[in-house]
Amino acid sequence: MRVTDRFALRALVFVCMLVMGQTARAEEKITIAAAADLKFALDEIVVMFKNSHPAAQIQTIYGSSGKFSAQIRQGAPYDIYFSADIAYPRALEAEGLGASEVQTYGVGRIVLWSQVRDAGKMTLADLADPSILKIAIANPQHAPYGKRAEEALKAAGVWEKVQAKLVYGENIAQTAQYVQSGNAQVGIIALSLALSPELAKQGSYVLIPGKLHQPLQQGYIITRRAADNPLAREFERFMASKESRAIMMRYGFGLPGEVE
Repeated sequence: MRVTDRFALRALVFVCMLVMGQTARAEEKITIAAAADLKFALDEIVVMFKNSHPAAQIQTIYGSSGKFSAQIRQGAPYDIYFSADIAYPRALEAEGLGASEVQTYGVGRIVLWSQVRDAGKMTLADLADPSILKIAIANPQHAPYGKRAEEALKAAGVWEKVQAKLVYGENIAQTAQYVQSGNAQVGIIALSLALSPELAKQGSYVLIPGKLHQPLQQGYIITRRAADNPLAREFERFMASKESRAIMMRYGFGLPGEVE
């Protein structure tokens, strides 16, 4: 073999190894876009997953389900998308932007939560009390929890009485922060946040009757970007494990197969 041929062969082998190495590293990394109500539960699930996948690099970004959906349509680099409203990932699947079927991961609940009042004794009708000046809910335009809050307030017949008091969070986590900071006296937030270690010691809550709003059926999908990423598939399987389900239940989510 001529020197030039040996050089060319070595260069080809080097390039192949480099490409294979980059591919392997890419497949050990996923970026997750998740609804803000999942913050505490999903953080725990990711930690548990990494115990058995120590090489995995997982970046989790929390925010508004509706905004994430729009970003995925615009090419945002998310590998798995968890939405507080299953309608969003179903729409992406219908548009050919998914690499898996949409899976239900839980059913959420909304609660009244407050640091300055005994929310456990409150009803939605109490929000009309003139001494309550500000009420925080998530923005109904793009946050599923905000939409359900609006539905519940209307069903309870208090929407028009409280509408002028409402302050809107970009997502359900920001909504809770408004109450934590004192910018609102009461908030309608996710049960999963009210049960979190941080909020549980700061305030009290009461469940809002589920009959007052549409169910918060929540789902996730592997995006088209991650079609060939085995780590995304591994994480999808782990979400159905008994360990993940136990964490979701602890944070108040109804589980697939166990919710009527």
